[in-house]
Amino acid sequence: MAKALPRPSIQGPAFIRLLARLTDADLPRGEHALSERLSQWIDWTRAIALSRALDGRLPDPPDAAPVSASGEDAECARLRAAIVEAIADDAPAPRSAAAAADAADYTVFRQRYLTLQRSMQTTTGHLRGRLRDRLAQTSPALARLAEIDAAMELALSPREQRLLAAVPTLLGAHFERLRAAAPDRAAVAGDAPEPWRELFRKDMRQVLLAELDVRFQPIEALRAALRTR
Repeated sequence: MAKALPRPSIQGPAFIRLLARLTDADLPRGEHALSERLSQWIDWTRAIALSRALDGRLPDPPDAAPVSASGEDAECARLRAAIVEAIADDAPAPRSAAAAADAADYTVFRQRYLTLQRSMQTTTGHLRGRLRDRLAQTSPALARLAEIDAAMELALSPREQRLLAAVPTLLGAHFERLRAAAPDRAAVAGDAPEPWRELFRKDMRQVLLAELDVRFQPIEALRAALRTR
């Protein structure tokens, strides 16, 4: 019997590699340069706004005194830790087989994922805007960086949100594969949680944490810029 050929390794961020592993998806290989891919994402109106941010006159020097980066670091760390805690606590393991039956349908998990996605989007959007405000109060060069980041967010955010919105659907397929491969529930002894469902909970948490890392990348870049002023 012929053996299946091994799948080629997936290149890219941990978030993409994790989704590829869990969903068994055949992701397209990155054959195009980043600049070419961005040109497909950014329409001409957004491109003009980005060009103005890049090439326009430097903003005037700020009137306010430069702000400290330490307070922003602490706030970012606090809010990120709160999301991590919510991810860890949002889907506790069921205490009995009867409780597990309530979570047999993927709808429960999908709603939890969407709720946490909204929390991540709201928090990171707030932090990103706050950090841009701080950069604008620091120096003309960093104020320009803030303008560029705002233009990039406007240009790329719609596409990014559409792609991230597909993650719960991909996880739903993973949920169904695990359930289909599991033994009959009648074979599970007593009130022991079903192993396949516990595996799915663990996988969902890993995906949420990986998505959180992706959403925080622009924030980490702005924080780094604020620290190097």
